[in-house]
Amino acid sequence: MLKEVCFLIGRGDAILYADASRSPTALPDSRTRWDAIWAHRAELDAVVHSHPLGPAAFSHEDLTTMAALDSALGRSLRYCVVTPRLTITRVGAGAVFPLHPEPWWVGLVRLASGL
Repeated sequence: MLKEVCFLIGRGDAILYADASRSPTALPDSRTRWDAIWAHRAELDAVVHSHPLGPAAFSHEDLTTMAALDSALGRSLRYCVVTPRLTITRVGAGAVFPLHPEPWWVGLVRLASGL
């Protein structure tokens, strides 16, 4: 079953938290996820989520959520979207580019997404 997942990545590429939706095209807000972001705010490096059906792009909802997170934390995080064949990344409102080489946790994101 394909589903969107979210991983919070800390320093040293440590997985701090993970959750999943029941949909391949949506990852609803989660109080637990927001609590995990806040609890790990000092060590949080990246917020990663999957788009099992594509596209390899950040949606409008992704962009507004990223801006809100950066504003709340007072610093820019790294954000990644993992698709079946490509992972894209950006820092804050910066440029989007493919992530090469892909970190070790990308395989886990794909596995958890049902890819």
